[in-house]
Amino acid sequence: FIFAVIVEKILRSVPNVRKIYLLIKAKDEETAMERLRNEIIESKLFMVLRQIHGQYYDDLVRSKLIPVVGDIGQPSLGMDASLATMIAQEVDVIINSAADTNFDQRYDISLNINTKGPFHLMGFAKNCKKLCLLLHISTAYVNGNRQGIVLEKPFKMGQTLAKEMVTSKTPTMPPPVLDINAEMKLASDFLKSLPNDNEANQKMIQLASERARKFGWPNVYVFTKAMGEMIIDSMRGDIPVVIIRPSIIEGTVKEPFPGWIQGYRMLDPLIFGQGKGQLRETVGDPKSVLDIIPVDLLVNVIMAAMAKNGRASKPQLKIYQMASGVVNPIELQDFFEICYKHFASNPLMDSQGDKIIGISRLKFFSSIESYSSYMLLTYANDNMIKRNTRIAKAFGPFLLYKGLFDNGNIMKLMDEMSVEEMNNFDFDVRRIDWEHYISHIHIPGARRHAFKESLRIAQKANAKL
Repeated sequence: FIFAVIVEKILRSVPNVRKIYLLIKAKDEETAMERLRNEIIESKLFMVLRQIHGQYYDDLVRSKLIPVVGDIGQPSLGMDASLATMIAQEVDVIINSAADTNFDQRYDISLNINTKGPFHLMGFAKNCKKLCLLLHISTAYVNGNRQGIVLEKPFKMGQTLAKEMVTSKTPTMPPPVLDINAEMKLASDFLKSLPNDNEANQKMIQLASERARKFGWPNVYVFTKAMGEMIIDSMRGDIPVVIIRPSIIEGTVKEPFPGWIQGYRMLDPLIFGQGKGQLRETVGDPKSVLDIIPVDLLVNVIMAAMAKNGRASKPQLKIYQMASGVVNPIELQDFFEICYKHFASNPLMDSQGDKIIGISRLKFFSSIESYSSYMLLTYANDNMIKRNTRIAKAFGPFLLYKGLFDNGNIMKLMDEMSVEEMNNFDFDVRRIDWEHYISHIHIPGARRHAFKESLRIAQKANAKL
C-alpha cells in the first residue's frame, strides 16, 4: 500500500531516477513480475502517470522498476547471491516499508517480518558501498500507551514500556528485561513444542499477546515493530538512518488523485461497520484525539526526509513522527459523527443492491469489560457479538489512546524547504479540513476502491435489465 504510492511519486516527480529494485516475496521471477504488473503497473494508482506518458508508459516503468525475488525475513533478504552483490554495488537509498500489521498475528510470523526483517536488512545495508541513507517506515504506535506529548525519541536496545509504567503506587516487582534474541528463541522453541494443528496456531497468537503485554505494548504488531527499531539503531554504525513513524494511515487527500486507497485500511472496518449498520457500539473515549495521516502526505514526508538526510555530513538516526494530533486534532466523537452524517445522506448498498437504512451514531464504552457486558445483555446474535467484540479489542487501545505524537522534527523539516519544494512535496497536515477529507474524499474513495460500490451498483442494474 505505502510502497506503491512511494513508487508512483518517485516516477512522477523524480524522472531521472535510474532504477528502483523492488523486493517481492514470490516463488520465482515470473510470479514476481506478475505481482509487479498487478500491484503497480496496472494499478489505478498509476493512472495519472499513464496519462502523462501515454504509449511510452509501459516501457518507462519496465525500464525503471526491477522486481527482485526475495524475503525480508531471510538472510541476505532471500535474494540470489550474485544478484544481491550486484544490487549492493548500485543502490543509493534503501526504503523499508515491509510490515505485518495484524494486531492478532502469530508471534513467529510477526517477529519474522517486523523484527528479523530489519536485522537482515541492516546486514545487507552494510554491504552497500554507495548507500547514502536507509529509511525505515515504522508506526507512531510503537509508543504503546504513553500519555501526554510523546517525543520523537529512539528506543534503546532492551528498552521496555513496562519499565516506564512503574510508579510509587505499583508493586515493587522489578520490570521484565527484554532480550530480543531470547524472544526469537522462545517463539521458535514454543512452535517446535506444539503439534501441527489449528490449536498450535491459536497458542502462537496467545503467546504473542502475552509477550507484548508483559513488556508494556498493547499488541504484537507494535511490540515487534518497536523491537525492529531497536535492532536498526543498534546495528546502524556509520549508516545514516531515518525512521518514519506515521499514525493511522488512510487514503490520499490529493496525489496522484484524491481518495485512492488499496483495500480496507486501519479505520475502515469501523467506518464501514457503522455504514452497514453492523456496528453501533465500540470501545473508545469520545474525547480522545484520533490521529490520521493521508498516505500521500506521508509519502511526501518520506521524499523530503530522503533529500534532507541523504546529504547529511555525518551518519545519524533521525526520527520523524508523521502525525496530526498536535497541530490539527480531530476528536473520536467528531470523526464518527462525520461518518454517520455521510452514510445517512449517502447510504451503502447491501448484497441485494438495496440501500442500507437504520444506521446509528456510535455509543462509546470506556473498557472492553463494560462493552462486553452490554453486548451480551443487548444482543442475541452470537456471531455478531463475537465479531464486534473482536473489533473492539483490536481497536480499543487506539481509540482510548491518551498520547499526542510530537512532530517537531516534521515541522522543522517543513521550515527548511522552499516554497517550490513544499508545492511539490506538501505534507502540511494543518491544511486538512477533516470534515471535507473524511466525508467527501476518504469514504467515497474507499467506497470505490475498497468496497467496490460502483461494481455492486452495476451488478444490480444488470440484474434488473
